[in-house]
Parts: sequence; C-alpha cells; structure tokens
Amino acid sequence: MNVIQTHDLTRRYGATEAVHALNLAVPAGSVCALLGPNGAGKTTTLKLLMNLLRPTAGRAEVLGVDTAKLGEREFAQIGYVSENQQLPLWMTVQQFLDYCRPFYATWDRALEQQLLAQFQLPVDRRLQQLSRGMLMKAALLASLAYRPRLLVLDEPFSGLDPLVREEFVHGLLEVSTQGDWTVLVSSHDIDDVERLVDRIAFIDAGRLRLNEPTEALQGRFRRVEVTGGSDGTDARAAAGELEWARSGQLTRFVATAYAGEASERDWRTRFPGATFNIQPMSLREVFVTLARTRATGAPGGAA
Repeated sequence: MNVIQTHDLTRRYGATEAVHALNLAVPAGSVCALLGPNGAGKTTTLKLLMNLLRPTAGRAEVLGVDTAKLGEREFAQIGYVSENQQLPLWMTVQQFLDYCRPFYATWDRALEQQLLAQFQLPVDRRLQQLSRGMLMKAALLASLAYRPRLLVLDEPFSGLDPLVREEFVHGLLEVSTQGDWTVLVSSHDIDDVERLVDRIAFIDAGRLRLNEPTEALQGRFRRVEVTGGSDGTDARAAAGELEWARSGQLTRFVATAYAGEASERDWRTRFPGATFNIQPMSLREVFVTLARTRATGAPGGAA
C-alpha cells in the first residue's frame, strides 16, 4: 500500500511550472527523502500533498484520500513540520502541548514526556524565547506525540547548528522504532537524512528523476577509473555513464546501472587490457552527481 500516490501532479505559477506531471509513490512504513537542489519544487510538492495548495493539473492521494478531500480524520493522522511553520509564540512550551493534546485521540502522554526530556525543552519558557533549534524540536514533539501514520518534514534541518541537528535526527531514529510510521522528509542536506531514510526520491526543476529504495540506488551507482585499454580515439561514454572524462590513458565516469560481473565484463571488452578501480558511492556523492549533471546538462545517459 502507498501512503502517498500522485498522478501527473502539476502546479504552475503563471508561465512557471514548479511541479511537472509528478508521479510519486511512497510505500507505507518507508522513510523517504525528497531530495533536490534549492528551487527544485520540493516545498511546493509537500504543500500540494497537504492541500495547502491546489494542483493546476493532476491529483494526489494521501492515506488513500484525494488531497482535495482531506479532512479532520486524515489530518489527525498526519504530522507536519516545516522550516516556515508558524507557532503561537506567546504560549509556553507546556501551554502549547496542553493546547495541542485534545485535538488528537491518539496522543501518547508517555511519549510526550520522553521527548520533552530527550529534547531538553523548558516547559515553562515561552516559545518566542526559544532558539530556532528549540522551536523546531517543540514543533517536532507536537507532531510525534500523537503517533501519526504519516510524518511530513519540510527542510527541518535548515539553519540548525550541528548539535541540534544531531539531537533532531536521534529523536526521529528513536521514535521510528516504536511504531508503524511513514515519513516523507524534504531536504537538500543529504548528510542529515542519510541515516534516517530507506528510500530516495530525487526531484529537479519540478520533475521526478528517480524514486527507489536507498539500497537499490547505491547498488547501481559506482565511480569507475579505467587505466589504459584504449588509445583514446574511440573512447566515449555509454548509456548510463555520467561525468565521463578521459585524459591520456585514464578514463573516469560514474556508472548508474552497475550490475556486478556483467558490467565489469562489458568494461573489459570496451577497454581490453585495462586495469579498473571500481568504488561504491555514498548517498551524498550520488546526489551531487545527479544535481551537477542536471545543472550542467552534461551528456552521459539518464540516471
């Protein structure tokens, strides 16, 4: 079952298409990162999913309900934390939690107390007196305490110092083991989400470029160095090879469809007598390669 499913979801602002024919699926129980450079359409996508914006074309379903028909029952099962979220700053932390609690029949007081201690939130201090990091933790606590089926995070790490980011991630990791959650986190900071997610969706210029499990994505990407094996006259990129470059007897490229021994046999045929250095890539390296390739329009095959 998919907790989120979009069908050619599109949003235009005049002549600008912020989201283009997006077909995104987020399976139940997954932790999915919606990655992309600034201005890629991530926030617009989340606002469409939360019915904060109406699509220009296409449609989306969240928790099996068309987003245009999301109501009290569905929102009681959705947690939403945004970098631009407006909170009642005149309230203390305790007043804020006391205010939120009656809206959710599933509110877990024990989890509330656990997160208060873990995040070291001062219950008697007004929200307007808190640092940005503390405000984000208060918003996260209020979205986790009722154990939502879906948690949506829009750039939650933006502007936070490294220690607060670590505490934020640790809190999510700990809570994610305590129930059946589906998480969609939008970010351009891969280091912060790498430990959290098991699925990656990459969006660029409003278009979905890939959507697959993290393990499969990292399994098919390899950084390859080839020494020798060609005089360079017929050396060229094959389909699915990005950042392809050759200098003398050294060829470098990123393979996006690595298939183990089958790929290596093909490379040995293309570069007879060459030596190979084949290295796996981190999620950050994969993300930077995709973003850089799309930004420059460099050739080398589709990812």
